[in-house]
Amino acid sequence: MSPAPSSGKDSAAARILGSGTSGIAELFIFHPVDTVAKRLMSNKTKVSQTGLSTVIFREHANAALSRKFLSLFPGLGYAAGYKVAQRVYKFGGQPWFRDLIDKHFKTEFTNTFGERKGKLMMQAAAGSLTGIGEVVLLPLDVLKIKRQVNPEAFRGRGFARILAEEGTALYRGWGWTMARNAPGSFALFGASAFTKDYVLGVEDYAKATWGQNFVASVAGAVASITVAAPLDVVKTRIQQANFEKKVSGVTVVRDLVRNEGAGAFFKGLTPKILVVGPKLVFSYTLAQSLIPLFSQYV
Repeated sequence: MSPAPSSGKDSAAARILGSGTSGIAELFIFHPVDTVAKRLMSNKTKVSQTGLSTVIFREHANAALSRKFLSLFPGLGYAAGYKVAQRVYKFGGQPWFRDLIDKHFKTEFTNTFGERKGKLMMQAAAGSLTGIGEVVLLPLDVLKIKRQVNPEAFRGRGFARILAEEGTALYRGWGWTMARNAPGSFALFGASAFTKDYVLGVEDYAKATWGQNFVASVAGAVASITVAAPLDVVKTRIQQANFEKKVSGVTVVRDLVRNEGAGAFFKGLTPKILVVGPKLVFSYTLAQSLIPLFSQYV
């Protein structure tokens, strides 16, 4: 297959292939860390009382090291579907929303924030809209979380049977998911754009170097995870319950504050922050490298 003539714009197929490959690679490397974070967020007792190993490895706490590691890969099939779809949507969706805002609302943003800040705010707003739209992928996220923290909820049922029996129950917590994603994605793309523009002096974000993307990705990811952390804890606890058990977000918040204190809203934040730099840098850099490469052929 020979390279296709460059049109100056990455094709939809190249974006899908590049971002999808990035999602698969990210999944196999970072899924264990995600499982640890989810289990810490779902734990309702003080770690000092239960033992950190028991919280993280569950029934495999006393097993061999290799068995412990494999126990951090529950729900890998659901996670694969979710992560690949999420990365394709996020990498391809945000530029689409950005173009839409630029076409119809650029004047309003420029008049309100000025030329430079308006450009940054359009990036952030497009990220927020992308984050809200991620709610369509919620069923895969719900199944992934349940497999990670509450595998008994499946009771031997397969994917097709769960879809048939649970239906809209798989969208439980959709409001809290949107509430988390909107500011989280706003912070992700906004902080990244701010870092490129105001810290690194990059005017054309698409022409940022690998090193510049590295710094901007870390800044955006840390801001996003921190801003979304409280709502992420609430969302996770709603989704990890058994299918037949309906738990409202208000109930989760009330019980969490009463039994664990306000600090519990940030459970699991430390491991997510520790991995967020290499995770986001890895997936973003790989996608940004592969998309132009695939554009030469598709």
